[in-house]
Amino acid sequence: MIQPVIASTLLLTVLLMIGLFFFIRASIKDRTQEVRLLSDQSEDSLLTQLRAYFGQRSYRVAAIDATLNQVTFEGEVRPSVFLAVFLSFLASIGVLCLVLVLSMVLPDGSNFWFGLLLLSPLAGAFYWKGAGRVEQVSLKVEPGSDTSQSVITVKAHRDELAELQRSLELKAE
Repeated sequence: MIQPVIASTLLLTVLLMIGLFFFIRASIKDRTQEVRLLSDQSEDSLLTQLRAYFGQRSYRVAAIDATLNQVTFEGEVRPSVFLAVFLSFLASIGVLCLVLVLSMVLPDGSNFWFGLLLLSPLAGAFYWKGAGRVEQVSLKVEPGSDTSQSVITVKAHRDELAELQRSLELKAE
């Protein structure tokens, strides 16, 4: 009766390790979205406010297209030390669980299995290498249907979009 329990525990542990692998891989995934936002300000004052906002957030102007009223900002995104340590911790817990199950299934190589724990810092290194990048924010300001409104088309990371919408009190179209 003990064998089916160990086999099912091994299966569940392997499935959890697959989920952990995809979780770690998703930590560096690009989450760029494009949204249209409404503002009650004129185009010129809105562009000035947007330039000041992105300047405070350490973005710099990369390109300006005056004919389309489009501005592209660039800023460097730094990886999070906390997240790198957290992912390494999660990987070590997951590998430890796998090692414990493998040492029950294959007891002859139990000392070898504990050596797999040395691989867990690779999760933090993977995140650190992939998370640091140059992020672009593309803005296009257009007059709205109402003359007192402006419509902004923004393409940026979803967290940046949420912060922009909150800070400048913009409404989604």
